[in-house]
Amino acid sequence: MNVNEMSNNNNVSDTMLSVKDLKIHFPIKKGVLQRQVGAVRAVDGVTFDIFRGETFGLVGESGCGKTTTGRAILQLYEPTAGEIVFDGINLTHLDTNDLRDMRKRMQMIFQDPFASLNPRLAVGMAIAEPIRIHSGLDKENIEKRINYLLEVVGLSPDVAARFPHEFSGGQRQRVGIARALASEPDFVVCDEPISALDVSIQAQVVNLIEDLRSDIGLTYLFIGHDLSMIRHISDRVAVMYLGQIVELAETNQLFLSALNPYTVSLISAIPVPDPIIESKRQRIVLKGDVPNPANPPKGCLFSTRCPLVIDECINTRPLLKEWRPGHFAACHRIDEMGEGRGLPAIQIA
Repeated sequence: MNVNEMSNNNNVSDTMLSVKDLKIHFPIKKGVLQRQVGAVRAVDGVTFDIFRGETFGLVGESGCGKTTTGRAILQLYEPTAGEIVFDGINLTHLDTNDLRDMRKRMQMIFQDPFASLNPRLAVGMAIAEPIRIHSGLDKENIEKRINYLLEVVGLSPDVAARFPHEFSGGQRQRVGIARALASEPDFVVCDEPISALDVSIQAQVVNLIEDLRSDIGLTYLFIGHDLSMIRHISDRVAVMYLGQIVELAETNQLFLSALNPYTVSLISAIPVPDPIIESKRQRIVLKGDVPNPANPPKGCLFSTRCPLVIDECINTRPLLKEWRPGHFAACHRIDEMGEGRGLPAIQIA
């Protein structure tokens, strides 16, 4: 079974979002006439499903295409190819008006809580904007809705008249969450929502995101590179490398029994608070740099850095297929990953 058939094992009605062979290529142009001479393959054939009510984690190194994928799902980037089906509706085929109607059901929490807020708008006005666009409520009910949303995210309604620069980073991110909830969405893309925050504030924001999921029934795509946090919050996890998904599985299965060498190397970098376990662990340090997405390797994308590389890896690109129930991986060396062979066993407590 390949990854395109994974939804067959689940009730179709449980699938909120289906991404099929998504590609986002940014053109490279040169010369006076700006002729296209190539393309940056930011996302190059990504396929996955997100089920209703779950938190789906998307991880990988910086520049692997995580944020581009999230923005393409919300149609902030126009896909080069592929399909994005949200609750049975193909978003890539919608006109501007129909897409605007759908956007109230899909929102995004951005990475930088300061850059994502208009510094000239009081936070109450920022939250009111999507309410006015999508709900048609009158001024009095909009104000009630703003106060309610501020209370939901743990802020006093009295702060509605204040401006973004008057808040701490954690408070600004709470405002961003309140704005994302303003249109009463079903699905939220969380684009590294805690990476710009102090460690002491990160847990508060993550707990808020989890509480909202259980209280309101939200579905999340949670993008990040902090694997410890991804493991804590996600039901399933997909690992991206150079614009493609190289492994996808239920969270515990992925972290306890990864199949792809790249995933194993990422997990080996997770610090463990137990000094005894940490002293015995063997980290996998990758050599070299991530290849240029404008000129990716012919075979496996990870072949230039993989410690298990063979000729087949260099010449043939592996397909993402199911090796265990619900566990998908793209690798020619899966047989070398079991029972401690190939790469050292990773203990993460």
